[in-house]
Amino acid sequence: MGHDVLIVGAGIVGLCTAHYAAERGLRVTVVERGGPDDEGCSFGNAGMIVPSHVVPLAAPGMVSLGLRYMLSPESPFYVRPRASLDLLRWGARFWRAANARHVARAAPVLRDLHLASRACFEELAGTSDFGLVKRGLLMLCKTAQGLEEEARAAEHARSLGVPAQIVSAAEAQALEPGVRLDVAGAVHYPMDCHLTPARLMASLRESLERSSVNMVWNASVTGWRHREGRVEAAITTQGELAADEYVLAAGIWSTPVARDLGMSLPMQAGKGYSLTLPEPRRLPHLCALLHEARVAVTPMGRALRVGGTMELTGIDTTVDPARVRGIVKAVPRYLPDFEPGDFEGVPAWAGLRPCPPDGLPYVGRTRRFRNLTVATGHSMMGVSLAPITGRLVAAMLAGAPPSIDVAALSPDRYS
Repeated sequence: MGHDVLIVGAGIVGLCTAHYAAERGLRVTVVERGGPDDEGCSFGNAGMIVPSHVVPLAAPGMVSLGLRYMLSPESPFYVRPRASLDLLRWGARFWRAANARHVARAAPVLRDLHLASRACFEELAGTSDFGLVKRGLLMLCKTAQGLEEEARAAEHARSLGVPAQIVSAAEAQALEPGVRLDVAGAVHYPMDCHLTPARLMASLRESLERSSVNMVWNASVTGWRHREGRVEAAITTQGELAADEYVLAAGIWSTPVARDLGMSLPMQAGKGYSLTLPEPRRLPHLCALLHEARVAVTPMGRALRVGGTMELTGIDTTVDPARVRGIVKAVPRYLPDFEPGDFEGVPAWAGLRPCPPDGLPYVGRTRRFRNLTVATGHSMMGVSLAPITGRLVAAMLAGAPPSIDVAALSPDRYS
């Protein structure tokens, strides 16, 4: 008989953890604050699998870049001024982590996680169809300076064993016959992939249903019962839920939930926006990132999704029209087949990314409670890293050693 496992959070990380835990024969319950039709951060994102992203958000130059972005209401980054001690502490920790030493420690860990997660996606695609496309990603650079910056990033990626090819504008166009490009050049990351997030979530839910995983919807965790270093039950708006093992995978809501357990998981909600054209005038073959604009462009079946921005505005999904305009204006500058009018009347989706100050997720057991494991804080890489996170956590729950060293991801690192 397997252990009872209670997973808090039915986003992509929680569902992947449930999938791999059930695969190991564990009896699983997933509790979610929202309903089955709520479209949280796992639904409206860019759907990219990105082994190219080996540098954490906290990196040299990010503080000064963020300050420059703050000067424009349509820029990719914004911090809402507010009296928040948590925000001040997060900012100080981010500033301390944004150095070359931290990147040197973090990049190999992120590489291993991304490559292992990509392999997981290939396995999952063998039994379900969620639109996995393995053609790589184009980092499109509008300016020579942008191309030079991305060339340095490509060199770093190659030094870690992640393939990257710097290409001219003509070569980029040859790789992307679906749309016209207006760029100085690009970097092609052939290991990157893309998928359709809603289809991925649906396929995971179907898998969990077949595995008899119990889903408890519309149940917020309001407290805990614990004794002598063990969690005994989660107190929810639908009553107590008891288990042998507990997993905290509630995205940005993990921070207040953990606080009720006396734990510190500092994160800020990084709001991002996306717009999805159901019938675009042209459809790219590859997913792309518009380097200077920090905008993602992803074909999803016959639709096209564009998204971006990083707003630190607290737990708030209000849409800021200026930020959306910034995304819409950026697309035609790189992809001249499109114009801002294409996006008129298209609703903007907003989601909250859980962003730790050092840019690394929280994955692993905590010292405070012997039967509590944390799996959250993936920032902009939630979809990309969800399968390997789920597989690693499921191994921990089953008492097996994780296949990747996750010491750098310890949930106790700010305690």
